[in-house]
Amino acid sequence: MPNYCRAWIPGGTFFFTVAIADRTQDLLIAHIEALREAYAWTLRRHPFRTRAIVILPDHLHAIWTLPADTPDFALRWKLIKEGFSRRLPRIERIGASRRRQGERGVWQRRYWEHAIRDDSDLAVHLDYVHFNPVKHVYVERPEDWPYSSYRRFVGMR
Repeated sequence: MPNYCRAWIPGGTFFFTVAIADRTQDLLIAHIEALREAYAWTLRRHPFRTRAIVILPDHLHAIWTLPADTPDFALRWKLIKEGFSRRLPRIERIGASRRRQGERGVWQRRYWEHAIRDDSDLAVHLDYVHFNPVKHVYVERPEDWPYSSYRRFVGMR
């Protein structure tokens, strides 16, 4: 497996897209409590600030600001993915490559990250995160999607 050069920006803010391996399944919302538990467990041990998040059936988008002293987002995503996978029943088919690596078959191995450059870039990505359920035609308005930070972001109840 190649080594990727990840951005190491102490105190940086990043946009992420993380997806499950089988994009036809709805694992993330079907097992939302397992995802929340894995996320909270990781957050307690390796703090970061969630600026925005949306969880869709097969992928999620998040914007995090990392602490200056420990900006390792790869470790945090690894722990979230492992924690979620451990909380699921073993229903997926695991290929030989994943079996050799000791992996389940729940998540795509890679994820997308983007270092937020400035306030304008942050605003664009905040809108992208919160509008994503509308884009995928799950709801007509961002505030109608229950697995999103939109309501908290705009101060709605």
